[in-house]
Amino acid sequence: MLRPWKLLKRTLAFSSPPWVALYLDTVELPDGSVHEDFHHIVLPEFAVTLTVRADGRFVMVREYKPGPDTIILGCPAGMLQKDEAPLDAARRELLEETGYATDEWQSLGAYVVDGGTGCGRAHLFLARNAVKRAEPRPDTTEEIDVIVMTEAELRGAVAAGDVITLPSACAIGLGLSALRD
Repeated sequence: MLRPWKLLKRTLAFSSPPWVALYLDTVELPDGSVHEDFHHIVLPEFAVTLTVRADGRFVMVREYKPGPDTIILGCPAGMLQKDEAPLDAARRELLEETGYATDEWQSLGAYVVDGGTGCGRAHLFLARNAVKRAEPRPDTTEEIDVIVMTEAELRGAVAAGDVITLPSACAIGLGLSALRD
């Protein structure tokens, strides 16, 4: 029978709120062995939305991301604010980044980004029948191009490696599957 590890000690090694906290854990494995300095990384939770308009076209964003240090194609996404529900964050980010809104939302689940160290929780959503309601209002650190794509173009972009962030790739895959159901 599988058993969880026992946390013996957790030491904060680095913290830069609200972006990251790095802990060094001492853990006891089920066999009784003790391991020190196992890394546990706490990153903010965030929402990612695959957005489809009534005409079946998908609303995506192209923007520079400092993590991979490149311009990426991805789904509208952003960090949850303090005490903000994931769906509220998804609605806010979609409107801010693209100017689109809808009342037709479907949760695609919440997923830990890295099972070994943590690294945040992604709340994935499908937004159907989105309508342009405003001009985008990205954050001061964001420069975003809103891209509208057919399903074939979106699938082609994924296949070509244009979507390089795991949360966007997962939202696309799960969202396309949900649209087929």
